[in-house]
Amino acid sequence: MSTERILEEAREQISKIIPEGVNISGIEYEGPLVVVYTKDMDTFASNNDIVKQLAQGLRRRVAIRPDPSMLADPEEVERRIREIIPDEAEITDIYFDDDIGEVMIEAISPGIVIGKHGSTLNEIKKEVGWAPKVVRAPPLPSKTVSDIRSYLRQISDDRKVFLKKVGRRLARQRLEGESWLRMTALGGFREVGRSATLLSTRESKVLIDCGIDPGKDGGTPYFNAPELMPLDTLDAVVITHAHMDHCALLPVLYKFGYDGPVYCTPPTRDLMSLMQLDGIKVSFGEGKKAPYESSHVREVVAHCIPLKYGETTDIAPDIRLTFQNAGHILGSAVCHFHVGDGMHNIAFTGDMKFERTWLFNATANRFPRLETLVIESTYGGHRDFQPSRADAVNTLNEICDRVLKRQGKILIPVFAVGRSQEVMLVLEELMRTGKLPSVPIYLDGMIWEATAIHTAYPEYLNSQLRTQIFQMGENPFLSPLFKRVETQDMRERICHDDDPCIVLSTSGMMNGGPVMEYLKSWADNSNNCLIFVGYQAEGTLGSRILKGQTDLQIPERGKMINIKMCMDIEVAEGFSGHSDRRQLMAYIASLDPKPNKIIIGHGDEHKCSDLASSIYKKFNIETRAPMNLETIRMR
Repeated sequence: MSTERILEEAREQISKIIPEGVNISGIEYEGPLVVVYTKDMDTFASNNDIVKQLAQGLRRRVAIRPDPSMLADPEEVERRIREIIPDEAEITDIYFDDDIGEVMIEAISPGIVIGKHGSTLNEIKKEVGWAPKVVRAPPLPSKTVSDIRSYLRQISDDRKVFLKKVGRRLARQRLEGESWLRMTALGGFREVGRSATLLSTRESKVLIDCGIDPGKDGGTPYFNAPELMPLDTLDAVVITHAHMDHCALLPVLYKFGYDGPVYCTPPTRDLMSLMQLDGIKVSFGEGKKAPYESSHVREVVAHCIPLKYGETTDIAPDIRLTFQNAGHILGSAVCHFHVGDGMHNIAFTGDMKFERTWLFNATANRFPRLETLVIESTYGGHRDFQPSRADAVNTLNEICDRVLKRQGKILIPVFAVGRSQEVMLVLEELMRTGKLPSVPIYLDGMIWEATAIHTAYPEYLNSQLRTQIFQMGENPFLSPLFKRVETQDMRERICHDDDPCIVLSTSGMMNGGPVMEYLKSWADNSNNCLIFVGYQAEGTLGSRILKGQTDLQIPERGKMINIKMCMDIEVAEGFSGHSDRRQLMAYIASLDPKPNKIIIGHGDEHKCSDLASSIYKKFNIETRAPMNLETIRMR
């Protein structure tokens, strides 16, 4: 269907649904949105069902915006908005986008800005003429969130041009002939790392994830595969979550000519920007040239089209995308693709956790339709069983209590995103409830900034944590127990302080980062303790320590120094963001509906084949564990 036909159809739907006499001044196609401009915003403000009916009739997302001629003076609008919104909302900023007639209201408590059943927001719509949009201000200031929002305001004109380009590409004329669907493995199959998968139809090409293999120097997806090239034939890139093995090389696509949209959740956009920029710093620190520059990261941000869980959007002429919670890290998503007019439905779990954790609800397991599932198998081997979250908490509690009672210091190497926030919540509750003595918990590396991004998106946390934050007014991330390590001087003071404390620091596998400074200072004291809460890859310093190596060589100012490990070494298992074997099998058992085919990836070769075999034997579902560069036809 052409753009003109879609817009004509929108006019027909509008004429059937809206009350007679309502002035519609224009209709535009921006990305996956049909935008309706009107001189009667109050009609739409007082009747939310109109927008729903339009969206259902058009089978597309619809946005209502005021006609530019109706926009009042911004200073007067801001004054009136501040009069309408209660002080308890704690407005932090109000800014205007003249091109689209939106006023952005940033507040600590956006729910108060919206009001009960949208009452306050509707009053603003009626009063000011501008279309209000509400965003949450992070209670912990986040430089990443602030910079991204500021940058998007700066490039609003370019964004509008880009979105119109995406909209016209989405509305291009459909091809005639036989419909088909293929999946090509470009990385992350029979291995962990460099995740990348290409979905191809007669009409479209969509890339899911674009990561790096951290265990291999320069381990990249198969960018030169003929199915993927040239990059400008891609309709879209979809990112499941913001870990480097899934998103690190996304800026490289823009470096080499991709100019299309990236679909991900809002937290994924912010977190992956943080991680990608840090990747440049890490490469520089190691004396290597990064595969992309900061300008390419800005290109990623400029081309992101964020989607919330449950939102369905066209991303190609014959493909619709819906994100659901994956339970792995903040904003991680199961990606459900509806291909053709019901021809095939395929879901990619990405990395997933089918268990309610301290941070997230369990992976979504219900879909309108599902013929094929692509699932991870990081812990898919028949012996891969992890302790429950409750057992993990008890273990961590026992270790910390023992060390703190003897006045020792505790060092916990963690990944900045996911693992660190969960350990923070556990320690905060243990100290708040008196199960552990209250001592400072220092956060070093990117942990504080990643945590600040978590506070900007509490709606992506589990239901219990949301209730605690929204209804009880208790945000555990804001506890005074947590202290940010901001300078080298502060780090040195902590290292040489005699009082007991807990330090959470990157990197999680001890292959660099500020964690090394604490290790050098505390390793020679047997009262201190090093606690591992995450996976330690072969060859990393963390792995060598776990294997019992006590005489270590670590870098310091360009040379290697020797240290002797005398501190306790402990492991608190059960904090993984990946499902173990039991949870993966339970997830398959719980799926509604059951798929006809399951494809296994993101695991060592024997774990992929082992899980595939077990699923087939237990559920009688066809399974595949493809190799990289293998293509599977779905239809």
